[in-house]
Amino acid sequence: MKVTHLSEILGAEVDCIDCQDISDRDFATLQNLLWDRGVLSIPNQDLTPDAQFAFAQRWGAINVNRFFTPVVENPRVAEVLKEPDQELNIGGGWHTDHSYDDIPAMCSMLYAIEVPDTGGDTLFASMYAAYANLSDGFKQALSSMCAVHSSRHVFGHEPMEGDRPRKRLHNPELAVQDAVHPVVIEHPGSGRPSLYVNPSFTVRFDGWSTSESASLLAYLYRFGARPEHTIRYRWKPGTLVIWDNRATWHYALNDYHGQRRLMHRVTVEGVPLRAIN
Repeated sequence: MKVTHLSEILGAEVDCIDCQDISDRDFATLQNLLWDRGVLSIPNQDLTPDAQFAFAQRWGAINVNRFFTPVVENPRVAEVLKEPDQELNIGGGWHTDHSYDDIPAMCSMLYAIEVPDTGGDTLFASMYAAYANLSDGFKQALSSMCAVHSSRHVFGHEPMEGDRPRKRLHNPELAVQDAVHPVVIEHPGSGRPSLYVNPSFTVRFDGWSTSESASLLAYLYRFGARPEHTIRYRWKPGTLVIWDNRATWHYALNDYHGQRRLMHRVTVEGVPLRAIN
């Protein structure tokens, strides 16, 4: 196993391993590396949907996404697809997968099948670093707060303008749940404090109105996305990328119109989140 950090604060490339034949010792190293670095890139893989699913099961129970189109070969694997004639992509904004669930996802695993010749990169942001760079007074204030997360406005019934990727998203009637989580969590794997709000699914602070919450949330979103907290990841076919949803945001860039991009995604269930002590 060869490990190369992608930046000082975030990400690691893990080479010279085969996800279909990995020892328990190397797997434990991978887990600890993910808790520390937030994002792992594992290149040069040859994964069928069944093989990707089997590897994901080593991490925990699988959260079968109720909104994405499933892969034909394995309906528990989600298809993330943008065709050349489609204008909007999936995931085109800063977000954290499944924060709208009562028990949010641990991690997501995206496997690159087809990538554009140019564009289609993914941005990642470290919420460890975002929290660490806040002032002590701000940290103290946020530590006692919770926030409400929802999928209603993203996957629900609201009318959408333009090329809404509706044929790639399904079951809007299931987007009815809200969840409340601490604004600063103790990461279940590392024990480190992590900022846990995100621009796509956090709608307000618990006990606050939407309008009262707007300015403070907007500040946190701008702060979290500052360049010193982020990396830009360039995809290659055959690469599996794993990100920790409790420690990162991600943003799929939509800058490859006229080209096809196809990924397979599996999401692993997490555990209830608790506030930093």
